[in-house]
Formats: sequence, C-alpha cells, structure tokens
Amino acid sequence: MNAILCVDDEEFVLKALSQDLKKYFSEEFAIELAQSADDAFDIIDEFEEEGIEILVIISDWLMPGIKGDEFLIKVHQKFPTIIKIMLTGQADATAIENAKNNTNLKKVFDKPWDSKELVELIKQELEAINE
Repeated sequence: MNAILCVDDEEFVLKALSQDLKKYFSEEFAIELAQSADDAFDIIDEFEEEGIEILVIISDWLMPGIKGDEFLIKVHQKFPTIIKIMLTGQADATAIENAKNNTNLKKVFDKPWDSKELVELIKQELEAINE
C-alpha cells in the first residue's frame, strides 16, 4: 500500500484536501492527514516501519513549530523521491525558493487551490514515477 500525506494545521484545509484526493486516489492510496510537522514525522516513521511508502506530501507553509519549507527539507534529506507540493496563503519568496532549491518541490499552490490542477499534477508525477 502506498500513501499520500497532507500536512496543515487547519482542520478544514485537511478535510478539503482529503475530499479532493479521495475522489481520485482512494482506490490506490491511503490518504493520511497530519495537523503538524511533528504528527507528519510520526506518520512517516510509522509507515516506514510498516512498509507503507509515502509517494506524495502536500504541506502547508505556515504551521506552528516548523515552517513547511523546513519540514519538506527534512523529509527530502531522508526520502528524496517523495513528490513534494506546498500549499500556502502566506509563504514569502525566500521560503519558496528555499524549498525549490532544497527539496525538488514540484509546485506551490496558493490557497484556495484549484482541486483539478492539484489532482492533475499528482497524476502526472505518479505516472512519471511508473515510467
């Protein structure tokens, strides 16, 4: 089993992402939600122990504790092949550049995001992995 992990401190954002993703990916992937980077790291560790591969992480930028770019950099250092996408309403250009330079960030979506565009990007990136 493979998974898509969504990380955002706002519950309504996680619910919206979950609804968007489940419509298209629930047959193939577990859709996991985390309200903080710490929760996300716990899920990542748990999945690694269980042999579940996270293929995509969609992360907010502005979260308590650690910003999204820093979180994605830490993830990338250990799991460079995970597809990384950032959602933001407030990220500054420096943070976005930091994530792009250090994580192979695929795209930054402004909140509110275009669900169709997000799903299409994920589909394209997953297809590229399987080629």
